[in-house]
Amino acid sequence: MSDNKIQLNLKHTYADNVGELASFIIPTKLPNPEWVITSNEVAELLELPDSVFSNSEYLNWFSGNSSLANAKPLAQKYTGHQFGHYNPDLGDGRGLLLGELQISTNRWDLHVKGAGQTPYSRSGDGRAVLRSSIREFLASEALHHLNIPTSRALGVFKTSEGIQRETLEQGAGLIRICRSHLRFGHFEYAFYQNDTELFESLVDYTYSDVLQLGSLKSESLTIQDKALAVFENVVKSTALLIAKWQAFGFCHGVMNTDNMSILGITFDFGPYGFLDDFDSKHVCNHSDYNGRYAFDEQPGVGLWNLKALGHAFSSLLSKDQLVECLAQYEPILVNEYSGLMRHKLGLSKNDKGDQVLLGEWLGLLQKDKRDYTNSWRLLSNYDGSNDASIIDHFIDRAAASKWLEKYKHRLLLEKDDTQVRMQKMKAVNPKYILRNYLAQQAIKAAEAGDNAELESLFEVLKQPFDEQPEFEQYAQTPPNWGKELSISCSS
Repeated sequence: MSDNKIQLNLKHTYADNVGELASFIIPTKLPNPEWVITSNEVAELLELPDSVFSNSEYLNWFSGNSSLANAKPLAQKYTGHQFGHYNPDLGDGRGLLLGELQISTNRWDLHVKGAGQTPYSRSGDGRAVLRSSIREFLASEALHHLNIPTSRALGVFKTSEGIQRETLEQGAGLIRICRSHLRFGHFEYAFYQNDTELFESLVDYTYSDVLQLGSLKSESLTIQDKALAVFENVVKSTALLIAKWQAFGFCHGVMNTDNMSILGITFDFGPYGFLDDFDSKHVCNHSDYNGRYAFDEQPGVGLWNLKALGHAFSSLLSKDQLVECLAQYEPILVNEYSGLMRHKLGLSKNDKGDQVLLGEWLGLLQKDKRDYTNSWRLLSNYDGSNDASIIDHFIDRAAASKWLEKYKHRLLLEKDDTQVRMQKMKAVNPKYILRNYLAQQAIKAAEAGDNAELESLFEVLKQPFDEQPEFEQYAQTPPNWGKELSISCSS
């Protein structure tokens, strides 16, 4: 493998601090790589040169066809609970951490998904396909622009390989970035291995380097103090994240603990989906036969996962400390969710009847199977005189009219004038979301070699709260076939 001429300031803090949780890998050469979709915004975030997407040397490195002298590609080892059952045999089966890019203000993991087999591939081929790579690219960038914490993506490239899944598919790779790839499952692995030294190293590394909590207290802290700070931070960030998922109608689909980030970001996209018709029990993963990860189960699953993580931390924290930390989860989540939903309703004050008002609105959406995103956007355009626009949106017009009267009465308690309220509501009620059928249409075209639809959809998702009249078709309620797409974990 030839050395590359590009120069990047790469660090290796993961390898230096918890190298026991890594296998160093020579990346597989992925043949004839070609960019499919890229993010200039992420390139700027990483302080990469303008030539990053035109200079073939970058792509050759990402695709394993050349090396950097200061790179130490590695696959991470972790475990996790999958659908509630502990699986010790997990790790990066098709992804490699190429290095940690140190820039002026931050450090970012550069991770290639689809980089080839690793010791943790089990029976997998270590490859990724274009379909799932595009889905993750679009999802991570869409969530970011909705102000939902998430990993991000520099770009997707395709290869000349055919990859066998249910059918023969186009091979591809995704360049994923985030501050760290540490998962709940890293801590579970160290705990279940009874490796106290490794667990303490992991806690210390997370406290100082990953979450950068060291500035909060003096250097005289014990490892127990650091463990408590880390666990409290993860409980809070996870609660805030899931509150945002619920407010914007996002279903993750596979909330296994190995898919949960220590950073509290949306991570490891599989059969995700945004709600179309509102259904609180919607299941977006066709393999989730019991609905464990249904939309309305996500807050509870988040707590379940935190309890699993807390069990790992029981080697350093007392039962009382763990219980106290976990008790913070629900109040944080409920407070964040309530605030978001009040803003979606255009309410700046907190009134005791707001929860009932919200529940009745969601009940109308559920009963009449109204589109979640479009219904909220419609409400954002209510100016106090266009009652028919709201009432005619529902099948049960009498119930809608009754609710609207309550809503109008509640608005009288607000100080904002109507136009200010509407403007604020449109800033939290997106017009455009990543609907599965839109992603599928873009993927089909890209698989046929036409990336124009993919580029258009990406542009729309960068400004989800803006009107964008030239892209009005992307805001339409999906056709019936578009609501019934079956999404699997296969990638």
